Amino acid sequence: MDISTIKLITIKNAAKILGVTPLTLRNWDNSGKFCASRHPINNYRVYKLEDIEKLLMEIESSKGKKPNKKEVRKLVVQHLTD
Repeated sequence: MDISTIKLITIKNAAKILGVTPLTLRNWDNSGKFCASRHPINNYRVYKLEDIEKLLMEIESSKGKKPNKKEVRKLVVQHLTD
């Protein structure tokens, strides 16, 4: 894949999309659960749009069966560890 075709999202925007705080994303990155890429010039964390979309699709697909909090946590942890 050509690097120029990859859409990168800032940590602030990724947090808004996922409904979490930027600190949560930093913690996920530090623990290896949902790793960020780094901007080549300023070294800030950025996220690939396709990775965010995958996570959102998995969360949305689970909504149809009304999962409880334990199931949602398992889904997120499972996705983040893959």
